Amino acid sequence: MPQKQHKLEEIVAKLRQVDVLVSQGQSVAEAVRSIGVTQFTYYRWRKESAV
Repeated sequence: MPQKQHKLEEIVAKLRQVDVLVSQGQSVAEAVRSIGVTQFTYYRWRKESAV
């Protein structure tokens, strides 16, 4: 299965979406699953965006 390359705008939008879902009471695992990426990818994106 080919890997999808996410654009920077998509990554930012998905990170914000996870923040909203977590603030609504979902767990991080559930929120990450709902945006369609793995937890590893989510935490890597957070680490890269913090720089």
